[in-house]
Amino acid sequence: MKNCFIHKTADVSSKSNIGENCKIWNNAQIREHATIGKNCIISKDVYIDKNVVIGDNVKIQNGVSIFDGVKIGSNVFVGPHTCFTNDLYPRINSEWSIVDTLVEDYVSIGANCTIVCGITIKYNSIIGAGSVLTKDTKPNFLYLGNPAKPIRKIDF
Repeated sequence: MKNCFIHKTADVSSKSNIGENCKIWNNAQIREHATIGKNCIISKDVYIDKNVVIGDNVKIQNGVSIFDGVKIGSNVFVGPHTCFTNDLYPRINSEWSIVDTLVEDYVSIGANCTIVCGITIKYNSIIGAGSVLTKDTKPNFLYLGNPAKPIRKIDF
């Protein structure tokens, strides 16, 4: 955790792996075996579950929940109160298993999105605020709605 700022109220497991130059803010929790890349900002009230992998230069805004099975690439923005799920059929039973989700590099996810597990958010996609993403995206596309649908190709 070289050159990192960790707020005194943050709960960062000693069994997690935090890259250089990260900032971890108030009441954030980072569980065991989570990996956070360098130059990341983990904002207030963020929950990062065990085994989550986050790349370099990622900004995760307030109140985001990222559960086991999620892998986030580099240069990603996750807007406030976004929730990543990891169970397609949520019930309490002994046959439960984690369903993985992948977020590729340069993705932006707006505020209050729900990301249903088992999908890939492709390179440079934008997910608009309040969207519920249930399927893989195409790279370089804007998605909006519930369920989120491709709106247009983006050129930046």
